[in-house]
Amino acid sequence: MAPGAAPLPVLLALLALLAAAAPWDLWALRCGFSADCECGFRPDLRGLEFDLAINLVGQPLVRQEVMKGVRGFLENQNPVKPLVMSFHGSTGTGKTYVSSMVIRYLFQGGLQSPYVHHFSPIVHFPHAEQIEQYKESLKRWIQGNLTNCGRSAFLFDEMDKMHPGLIDVIIPFLGPSWVVYGTNYRKAIFIFISNAGGEQINEVTLALWRARRDREEISLQDLEPAISKAVFENPQSGFWKSGIINEHLIDFVVPFLPLKHHHVKQCVVSELIQQGLEVRPGIVQEVAKSIPYFPEEEKLFSSTGCKTVASRISFFL
Repeated sequence: MAPGAAPLPVLLALLALLAAAAPWDLWALRCGFSADCECGFRPDLRGLEFDLAINLVGQPLVRQEVMKGVRGFLENQNPVKPLVMSFHGSTGTGKTYVSSMVIRYLFQGGLQSPYVHHFSPIVHFPHAEQIEQYKESLKRWIQGNLTNCGRSAFLFDEMDKMHPGLIDVIIPFLGPSWVVYGTNYRKAIFIFISNAGGEQINEVTLALWRARRDREEISLQDLEPAISKAVFENPQSGFWKSGIINEHLIDFVVPFLPLKHHHVKQCVVSELIQQGLEVRPGIVQEVAKSIPYFPEEEKLFSSTGCKTVASRISFFL
């Protein structure tokens, strides 16, 4: 036997193991050892920008902030930290829609990619008395999946329903100086989604409308103080007293504005086309009119955004 060569039984056992492994397992094995492995990461920035411009209704600030965040992160070959974005707004304004769109244009297979992980507090962390167990499980899950592939994405839905203190367990994976157990996690993406701050965003948007400020003129600076107070200082919020906030680990706070009547009509048109139905102005108008609007006097913004559009269409056909 040549010096340093492995014994024949060991080689045979290794070959048998590799032969029995599924192709996906072999790919994961390669990802675990290769620093350059992209694990199904296929970014299409032009496609994302086009889709946001054409299909995202009434959210110019979201388009601007999301593209700035994603583009800046991807253009840096050696980012100093993961990309961390937090989406805030009321129901039906497009938070989940945009998060899924971002993933679809970054990962082969979109939300079905094995490198994209979605968490819901209602599904995954329902019991407050088990929070310590949840912390340990969440930390192990993220660490294991990032070890498998550093180019992974994690979506945390309904952060307003997350048990306070739970999310802080992922702080070691978010900061600029963290290389945990020798693995570089700085190419990961984290997106937090929350209804918290939606009411305050609506109030500021309404006040600016009354002051004759155009929607396209609303800036992040107009909304950030209200979001911060509602989200990060609220004892019921998943971010309450969070180290993620205190250590400034969120790169982009993205506010989703309330939608007006003409925005809802655009959603109706899109839904009719998606369902393969004829776009008839009468139906578009009736569906949009059936949705409740606020405030009571002006009836300016949809109370549910575009969330109930799809379920309402059948009543008017």
